[in-house]
Amino acid sequence: MKYTIKKLAERDSELMAKLKKYCYDLNGCCQTVHTELGPFLNEYMYQDALKILLDERQIPNQKEYYFTVEFHGQQIKHKHYVDFFCKDKVFIECKAVDTLCAEHRQQLWNYMRLAKVRIGILWNFAPTCDQSEHYYLDTDTDTMYAF
Repeated sequence: MKYTIKKLAERDSELMAKLKKYCYDLNGCCQTVHTELGPFLNEYMYQDALKILLDERQIPNQKEYYFTVEFHGQQIKHKHYVDFFCKDKVFIECKAVDTLCAEHRQQLWNYMRLAKVRIGILWNFAPTCDQSEHYYLDTDTDTMYAF
């Protein structure tokens, strides 16, 4: 499924403010990892550091969160996993690439859709200035919003 992305600020600025507040501590952890480790490292180093920091700050999280997918009423045997599932509501997908691209976004969006998780953060640790994108999935309308 390919999404057309809309801006949440144009639909519901109050919801956007709540989501930003809800993700504030997660963003802080990602920024701290990037600042302290620096750019151009392996993705797994950032993931391991982020796990340490989330645990230190007592933010509920599961690294390599596995979820299953059903197809025609049957469970697909292959397990899919996202890098982090935090606070029982947020997926974080970590990257260490030159720049985020459509495939990275689509991967996160598919995970959100298949697992019915409404909030997703795509974080790129590799560049000198870290990059992040935040998404909200309206499961009622199957609309993806950037916030």
